[in-house]
Amino acid sequence: MQPVQPVAEEKTEFNRSLSLLDSTLIVSGSMIGSGVFIVTADMARNLGSSGWLLMLWVLTGVLTVAAALSYGELAGMMPKAGGQYIYIQRAYGRLTGFVYGWTVFTVIQSGVIAAVAVAFTKFSAVFIPSLGPENILLVLGPIKVTLGSLYAIGSVVLLTWLNSRGVQSGKLIQNIFTSAKLIALLGLIVVGIAMGLNSGLLTANLANAWDATSTSATGEIVPLAGMALLLAFGTSMVGSIFSADSWNNVTFIAGEIKNPRRNIPLALFFGTLTVTLIYLLANIAYLSLLPLSGSPTATDVVGRGLQFATADRVGTAAASVVFGNLGVGIMAVLIMISTFGCNNGLILAGARLYYAMAKDGLFFEQASHLNENAVPARALWLQCAWASVLCLSGTYGDLLDYCTFTSLVFYIVTIGGLFILRRREPNAERPYRAFGYPIVPALYMLIGLGICFILLYTKTFNTGMGLLIAALGVPVYLITRRKK
Repeated sequence: MQPVQPVAEEKTEFNRSLSLLDSTLIVSGSMIGSGVFIVTADMARNLGSSGWLLMLWVLTGVLTVAAALSYGELAGMMPKAGGQYIYIQRAYGRLTGFVYGWTVFTVIQSGVIAAVAVAFTKFSAVFIPSLGPENILLVLGPIKVTLGSLYAIGSVVLLTWLNSRGVQSGKLIQNIFTSAKLIALLGLIVVGIAMGLNSGLLTANLANAWDATSTSATGEIVPLAGMALLLAFGTSMVGSIFSADSWNNVTFIAGEIKNPRRNIPLALFFGTLTVTLIYLLANIAYLSLLPLSGSPTATDVVGRGLQFATADRVGTAAASVVFGNLGVGIMAVLIMISTFGCNNGLILAGARLYYAMAKDGLFFEQASHLNENAVPARALWLQCAWASVLCLSGTYGDLLDYCTFTSLVFYIVTIGGLFILRRREPNAERPYRAFGYPIVPALYMLIGLGICFILLYTKTFNTGMGLLIAALGVPVYLITRRKK
C-alpha cells in the first residue's frame, strides 16, 4: 500500500512576521510604481511652469504625509487585517464599509494593479516591440486583445501565484525590488542634479518659475491666471496623487505585522516621507536634465523637453541625456523593476481587505479562508481575475482617473471618521494620536474636497464613472443583505 499523504491544513490565523522595515518598504514600494516616470509630462503641459510644477509635488507630498499621520491613530486603535475598511465600518457602519470595499475591488485596488501592469508592459515593449498596442490579436467589440494586454495579465497572474505561497515570499520580492528601485532612483537624482548645476539648465528652467501657461498637443501656448490656473493646478494633481497613492495598503495587512499598534503608524510616516522627498528630488533632476518647454515636432529629447517627451516617458528621456542611447534601456529596466515591485505590494495587500470583508459576511464566502501558507489565496485569485479584465478594458489614462478620484474621496471619508470616533469613543485606546488634530486632518479634508470638485468639473465623465461605480455598491449591499 502507498502511504497516505497528509492533507495540507487550512490556517485560521495570520502569521505576524513583518517587521517595521518590511512594513515601511511595503508603504514606499506600493507608492513608487510608474507614475513618477510618466505623469510629469502632462503636468508640464498643463502648467508650463517649473515653480507651479514643483509646488504641485510639494503639496501632494504634504497632503500624503498629513493623511498618513491621521491614519496612524486609526491604525493604532484597530490593528486588524482589512485596515481602512475596518476604520470606515467602525465610524460609519456596515453599509459605508461595504461601499468602500466594493469600490476598492471594482475600481481602486484592481484598477491600480491593472494600470501598473499596463505600464510594466509599456516599458517592456522597449525590448520586445511586439508588446506594443498595435499588435492586436483579437477584437471583442470595444475590447482589443493585444499581446501586450496578455503580457500584463501574465505579470499579475505570476505575482498572485508567488504571493499565494506565503507572506514570506511576497515580503522577499517586495524588499528586493523596493530596495533596487530606491537605489536606482537616488542614483539618477544625484547624477541629474549634478549635471544640471554644471550646465546651468536647472537655473534656466527656474527663471520665470511662476509664469503659468497651458500648452496644447500641437504646441499652442495659452497664459494661465486666476481661475484658469486653479483649475489647471487641480486637474494636474491627478498625476501626482496617483503617483503617491497606495500608501494605505499597509493597513490592510495589519494582521501580519509585528507590534502593529507601534509599527503601522511609524511605517506610514517613514514610508510616505521618504517617497515625498524622492518624488520632489526626481522632478528637480528632470528639470536639471531637460528644458521644461518643448516642441511636439522635435526629433531629439532636448528639443521635445519635459512637455513632449516621447509617449510621456520623462524618466527615459532624462536617462538618455545622462547615458545616451543606453539610457533608454537602463530607464526601461528601472521602471520595469519599479512597476513589478509596486504591483507585488498592491496584490499582497488588497486580498487582505477582501478577506476581512468576507469574514464579516460582506464578500464572497470563499475569500474568508486562509490556505496552508496562512494567506487568503482565494481572495488573491478573485482580485487577479478582475484586475485581468481591467487590463483588457482600460487604458492607462482612464484607469488613472477612475482610481485617483475614488481613492481620494475615501481618504476624505476615512479621515472624517477620525473626528467621529474622537467624539463617540473618547476613552478608546489610542497608542498614537494624530499629529496636529484637529487642524491638520481638517485641512486635508478641505483641500481634498476642493481637488475633487475641480476634477468633477474638468474630468466629468471619468470621475463621474468612478462615483457611479461606488454608488452601485449601495443597491448591491441592500440586495445581498435582503437575500441573507
